Amino acid sequence: MDLTPRPGAAPPPAGRAHVPYRQPQPQPQPQPYRAPHPETPAETTTRLRPIRTRHPARTATAAVCVVLGLGLIGGAATGAWLTSDSSADAAAHSAYTVGRSAWHSVPVDTLFPRTLKGDGAGPGGADRIWTRIAVAPDGGCRAALDPLLARTLGPVGCERLLRATYTDATTSSVTTVGVIFTEGDAAAMKALSTRFTGQHLGRRTDLMPRTHPVKGTAAAGFGDRQRASWTVHVLTEVPVVVFAVSGFADGRTVTDPQPADRAMAANATTAAAQAGLGHEAKGIADRIERGLRRTVTDLTEKPE
Repeated sequence: MDLTPRPGAAPPPAGRAHVPYRQPQPQPQPQPYRAPHPETPAETTTRLRPIRTRHPARTATAAVCVVLGLGLIGGAATGAWLTSDSSADAAAHSAYTVGRSAWHSVPVDTLFPRTLKGDGAGPGGADRIWTRIAVAPDGGCRAALDPLLARTLGPVGCERLLRATYTDATTSSVTTVGVIFTEGDAAAMKALSTRFTGQHLGRRTDLMPRTHPVKGTAAAGFGDRQRASWTVHVLTEVPVVVFAVSGFADGRTVTDPQPADRAMAANATTAAAQAGLGHEAKGIADRIERGLRRTVTDLTEKPE
C-alpha cells in the first residue's frame, strides 16, 4: 500500500502514529421495548430441597409405623364407641329409669296381684290372704293425698300414683295400698327417707294417706274417718313411695288411728291393734313393695 501523502496535504503531527481512515460503519437501529415475562409471585413459590435416595429398610419401617398407627387409632375409636354405648345402655337400664316408667309398662295384675298371700303376716304369725276388689284409675297425687302429705312429698315430685283396695278372707277389713312413682333422683329419695325416719313422719296422723272406697263392695264405706292404721315407706333404690291404710269393712268411725308399727306392738290395746289392722296395712304394703322390686330387677337385668 502507498503511504506517500497527497500533494498539498499537511504532514502528520510529530510523535503521533498515523492511523488510516476507516469508513464509518452504520449504527444499529434501536429496538422497541418489550416487557419481560411476568414473575411468579413469591408467595406461590417454594424452595426445593434436595431429595435423598430412600433406603429400602427405612421405607419398610415407615410403612409398618403407618399401619400400627392406624390400627391404634382405629382400636381407640372402637373402644370409645363400645364404652360410650355400654355407658348409655347402663344408664338406660338403671333401676331409677326403669322404676320411674314402670307404672305404664307393667301390667296391673303384676303391680297389684288379684290375690296376695301373707304367710305369717297376721297377729301372732297367723297366715293371711287378701283379695283385690278394685283398682283406682292412675292419676296425680293431689286428689289422692292429704294436702300436708302431698307437700311433704313435694321435694321428690309425683310422676304418677296407682292405688288398689284389698279385703281379707273374712271381708271384715279393707286396705288401700298405693304406689307413688316420683320424679326425684337417688339423692332426693335418700334425703326424703332420712327425713321420714329421723322425724318419725310415718307416725303422724296428719300425714295419713287417703283411702279408695268402691261402691257395691266391702270398701263402700271406707272413707277418711274410717282410717284405722297406716304405713308409709320411702324406697331409695327406686324412685317410689309405697303406702297402705286399713280400716273396718263395716264403715265404723275410728277416733284413735294408730300407725302400723305401733299397732303391731305386743302391748297395743287400740281397736286397730286388737283387730290386727296394723298387720293388714303392713302385710299388704310389704308384698306390693316386694313385687315391685322383683319386677324392676327383672327389667334391669341384661340378657346374657
